[in-house]
Amino acid sequence: MKLLKKIFAIASLTVGALAFAPLASAQETPDALIKRISQEVIDTAKSDKDIQSGNQKKVLELVEAKILPHVDFQRMTALAAGRFWREASPEQQKQLTNEFRSLLVYTYSGAISQVKDQKMEFKPMRGDPSDTDVEVRTQVIQPRGGDPIQLNYRLEKSSGGWKIYDVNVLGAWLVETYKGNFAAEISKGGIDGLIKTLADKNKRLAASAAKTTKS
Repeated sequence: MKLLKKIFAIASLTVGALAFAPLASAQETPDALIKRISQEVIDTAKSDKDIQSGNQKKVLELVEAKILPHVDFQRMTALAAGRFWREASPEQQKQLTNEFRSLLVYTYSGAISQVKDQKMEFKPMRGDPSDTDVEVRTQVIQPRGGDPIQLNYRLEKSSGGWKIYDVNVLGAWLVETYKGNFAAEISKGGIDGLIKTLADKNKRLAASAAKTTKS
């Protein structure tokens, strides 16, 4: 779980930036899109006192309204569920996607307030301009020195523009990390057991977010 927390805390630097991406971003190349909006979220997180103070209600509203259209949660969920995805009914697939999306949203929201003085560096894109499935490679520069943190993104081009479907931090892909957790839960209680586990966790996160906002 410590690895997952680190993944989300760092990934929020870029994924959180999608909250400020205009509709015109659909016309940008994936690396140009992520490069532009990364700086926006860092600047906003530094200057927004509510975000810095941990106002989860404000951050959650921001994430729900702006980030979701730019992340392919269904593909992310299907990849994390692996072969079990094909065995699930359409209704189970829908419920699983919704619960996984909520889990990621709560975790991203909690991580955004941790953005302080980090900086992003971008590596040259690999591949052909006509590719529709790409990896954007970046690294996070820590404010007090130390080794840069690898942060890469997989994006797929759809009719609505480029969408993120996986994140790599320090060599660990988010989907692959969750794949093992999902398989373990499914082995114990099936797809419905996994859905219930995620739903229970989301209820706890929602209660914690509400408590943080009130305080």
